[in-house]
Amino acid sequence: MVEAAEFVASAVLIGTGATVVMDIWGMVRTRLLGVPSLDYVLIGRWLGHLVSARLRHDRIAASPQIGGERVIGWAAHYLIGIGFAGVLLAIFGLDWARQPTIAPALMVGIGSVAASFLVMQPAIGAGIAASRTPHPWAARLQSLVTHTVFGFGLYVAGWLVHPFLNP
Repeated sequence: MVEAAEFVASAVLIGTGATVVMDIWGMVRTRLLGVPSLDYVLIGRWLGHLVSARLRHDRIAASPQIGGERVIGWAAHYLIGIGFAGVLLAIFGLDWARQPTIAPALMVGIGSVAASFLVMQPAIGAGIAASRTPHPWAARLQSLVTHTVFGFGLYVAGWLVHPFLNP
């Protein structure tokens, strides 16, 4: 029971921290490179349309708005980050959270780009691995870099959290 609580607390703290790192990267990338961050409102819109069993959109931005889509999108963004932290802990165990190392964090972070390429991008109308975007290879590179930053964020958050797991 204690280990389950430690698992959940670790996943929540590490996933939230890693997602914050990814969001900071998005702000820096926008400011320095002029590359806009993903609008999580659109993720909320996509999730809102799932209620009516609409899984795929030709262009999510052109789909009808959903009430609360901004809150839904941002909440989903953080819950997904927490979920991937849970994947990290499920694969590498709580020992990883007690003594974080970079390789597992990067493997999960970089591996998480598969969800973007194979689920989210096709669902919102961007095609598999951004194939329907104006500049697919640039979009793929941005996704890969962002998910790598998320993996680095898992590692950093793990180090910030681990003192609380090793009193």
